[in-house]
Amino acid sequence: MDLSMTRRSFPARRSVLAAALVLALVGCDRIGGAGKPAFKAIDVTGAEYARSFTLPDAHGTLRTLADFKGKLVVVFFGYTQCPDVCPTTMTELAEVKRALGPDGSRVIGVFISVDPERDTGELLKAYMANFGTDFVGLRGTPEQIAQTAKEFKVFYAKVPGKTDTSYTIDHTAGSYVFDTQGRIRLFTRYGSGAKALADDLKLLLAETT
Repeated sequence: MDLSMTRRSFPARRSVLAAALVLALVGCDRIGGAGKPAFKAIDVTGAEYARSFTLPDAHGTLRTLADFKGKLVVVFFGYTQCPDVCPTTMTELAEVKRALGPDGSRVIGVFISVDPERDTGELLKAYMANFGTDFVGLRGTPEQIAQTAKEFKVFYAKVPGKTDTSYTIDHTAGSYVFDTQGRIRLFTRYGSGAKALADDLKLLLAETT
């Protein structure tokens, strides 16, 4: 089983917890039957978690999934000072949007910060601009982030650094994909690559044509 959805830097105890979360997600995987699309990601259609969010964006405006109805929404939890997983994931999504051509405008990337202490609205806005003008950054109070992460079965934990502000954060490193009707459909593992995601998004877009 591929456990690459979690940060490779987890201490052993955190790895056990992260693996348990992966197992819970994989348990929702569906074997493609007759007429079902052959997704490369984990099919979590009908899951009773990761159903929605209500969080302020970088401008302070509350956003929900309903704001993006009619588009595919790719949701990722991370933080702006993440050294590897987060920028790689966002860069791949930007690549996917370009590869889709005109259909790329029908895909929205939503980045939910798990570091509300450091990820201010201005910082989050500048970070998202690195990937595209239509990428959306969300933040909130620690309590709001904790509640949203729980809804999405996302793990995150602060790892102390040399100073109080130099900490890193271990976190689930996969993305959720919602269809154009706002329904949860897929969980993509980190490291699957841009082509696999592009192929899956094409299948979801084809459902609406």
